[in-house]
Amino acid sequence: MTLKKLSEILSIEDGKIAIKNKDLARKSMDEIIFNAVFEENEEEKIKQLLLIKEMAKEMGVIPASIHGLYEEMGRNFPGFTVPAINIRGLTYDVARAIFRKAMTQNVGALIFEIARSEIGYTKQRPLEYSACVLAAAIREGFEGAVFIQGDHFQVVRRYFEKDPDAEINYLKSLIKEAIEAEFYNIDIDTSTLVDLSKDTVYEQQRPNFENTAILAEYVRKIEPHGVTISIGGEIGEIGGKNSTPDEARAYLNGFRDIFKGGKGLSKLSVQTGTKHGGVVLPDGRIAQVKIDFETLRILSDLVRKEYGLSGCVQHGASTLPEEAFDKFPEIGASEIHLATGFQNIIYDSKHLPEEFRTMIYEALKKQFASEQKEGQTEEQFIYSTRKKGFGLFKKEWWSLPREVKEPLMTELEQKFELLFNKLKVFNTKDIIKKAVSLVKVPVKIEL
Repeated sequence: MTLKKLSEILSIEDGKIAIKNKDLARKSMDEIIFNAVFEENEEEKIKQLLLIKEMAKEMGVIPASIHGLYEEMGRNFPGFTVPAINIRGLTYDVARAIFRKAMTQNVGALIFEIARSEIGYTKQRPLEYSACVLAAAIREGFEGAVFIQGDHFQVVRRYFEKDPDAEINYLKSLIKEAIEAEFYNIDIDTSTLVDLSKDTVYEQQRPNFENTAILAEYVRKIEPHGVTISIGGEIGEIGGKNSTPDEARAYLNGFRDIFKGGKGLSKLSVQTGTKHGGVVLPDGRIAQVKIDFETLRILSDLVRKEYGLSGCVQHGASTLPEEAFDKFPEIGASEIHLATGFQNIIYDSKHLPEEFRTMIYEALKKQFASEQKEGQTEEQFIYSTRKKGFGLFKKEWWSLPREVKEPLMTELEQKFELLFNKLKVFNTKDIIKKAVSLVKVPVKIEL
């Protein structure tokens, strides 16, 4: 976009943006965000992404922390479960589809998130991710709080065992980068450090709660003035054994005893029988998952009554059968993370050209051949690896023609509507307005 056209949309004085033409800003956003994401000069790219983020704030789209709502949930569960959606590819288009459906159903309780691992293989740094989400909100005319979350900001155990300080410092740098990009919701996952060789549950959880406390104190130290970032903890690495009340109490008591950062955790992630992406059968189908809803109910009730948290978080749920989603609000889960199911809709859609899909699969088979496990069928390998195709072919995904993308987004919108309905987040905009503080954190803009 030329500076002349940009000057018709906004003005900048003393580093602060003023929007001159909101309609033109919305209509031009497809071009503005595309140019920013694929700008090759890194310094210029950052300037453009920051510009988009500040445009959003001036148009009533405010990055926010869900902590206030979760405090309310800790006092009185309102009967809905907040969906947290990981967008791995076509981020701007998918976020637009989410906002469209959210606006038609008055949905306010909704989180956009990206995990540490996804930031790498999808080639989306935090600032780019937040700019894409906020650009989508501008394009669709959404106004209000937008919750952007760092999902699974996880300690990698093998790195930690080699050099604990280096791994914790890496997480701190990622947290800082995310907060500067206005991720005001951070899920700290040090559950990878749980030591089951210890004699007591408290000692097993010690490396988990101690390192969560270190990282949570860092979040509180650097969070912007007026913003209380929502921080999540985790007691059982997703895919392992089911969590127990003893583990929850050991972790939360240990954290409470040593945490010195003011307000603590707002939620707790637990393991109830799911696995990220689901369990893939040899023919590529997803195995039926038997989720332990009773464990989730007991633990959500426990952390709410005894610790004032919003409840428990369910990970790895997007491949569950549709009838399972009604249960989450019924048993008091406060948040549910959804990723692979949307990826599957995109890759398996009849609207995605077969030659495009084949191009990606062939590239994955060549580039990641060493990752194919012994005994794994080609279908299992492709299923577990195709998430990386979003990063490898990022520009090609963005450049798909409208006649491909529009029906793809329609399929996704239908899924979003179903999930929003079952999770009971229709008409949650008003409770968000009451419970959540909107703070426009100042950022100086230079072109």
